Amino acid sequence: MLPATFKLCAGISYRHMRNMTGLRKNAMVAIHHELNKLSGPGPSAWINHIRRRSSLLSSRIAEETYSEAEQCYVQQGQEALQKSISILSDQDGWQTEIENVNGDKVMSKVLPDIGKVFKLEVMLEQQTDDLYEELVDNMEQMGEWNPNVKQVKILQKIGQDTMITHEISGETPGNVVGPRDFVSVRCAKRRGSTCFLAGMSTQHPGMPEKKGFVRAENGPTCIVMRPSADDPNKTKFTWLLSLDLKGWIPKTVINRVLSQTQVDFANHLRHRMASNGSVEAAIAC
Repeated sequence: MLPATFKLCAGISYRHMRNMTGLRKNAMVAIHHELNKLSGPGPSAWINHIRRRSSLLSSRIAEETYSEAEQCYVQQGQEALQKSISILSDQDGWQTEIENVNGDKVMSKVLPDIGKVFKLEVMLEQQTDDLYEELVDNMEQMGEWNPNVKQVKILQKIGQDTMITHEISGETPGNVVGPRDFVSVRCAKRRGSTCFLAGMSTQHPGMPEKKGFVRAENGPTCIVMRPSADDPNKTKFTWLLSLDLKGWIPKTVINRVLSQTQVDFANHLRHRMASNGSVEAAIAC
């Protein structure tokens, strides 16, 4: 009954209906009657009911705004995020691949239906918001500071959280692994003070396979950034990486390349953020 009552109330917002004799009074009486029924034992019962209805309505409106293809991308991004969180929440079975004196660590384990995944854990000196801005808002600039990436291009944005990207990797030393490219759907989320950037391979009509590149696949992958429990100005940075580079490459080579790529990324990111900080300090002076 309550949804129908709200429709009645909404109807009187139209000028020609406001002038109808008794309609406004009837609407207010009906609203009062329905809210009294919902109040129940607790004063917030009707508020929670309305919030649930409003949340559901907002969700439906958002879905209706997207095309079928866009909804598919959004679902893929959310799936990548959910799978990544599930993998990272399981602390069992991880084997150390690399552990540096500064505390940077890369671990790995083999998962059914996915294969070998790698997890980088480091502590960065920057605040989480600054890192999020660099990795999400300035994503297309990554090729400027990360030699392992030639280019990142955003092909399409869907809402605030989802985007489709095309990345071209740089050649590894000695060209052990030749150039690869990826088309990925990415989901960027904030939950409280924690930031997520998850992704997985997808297809996009604007970026078919390119001649001279092997189209590799990734996912689920996810970067998780949260303020350090000891110092909120520092960030605990975790990167889950799952890649299928395709081609005829020995697994031992792939494992070495991927784990080293993660360590290198952390160092390149440190240098980038330090450089940004130096520029900001110079401007302030």
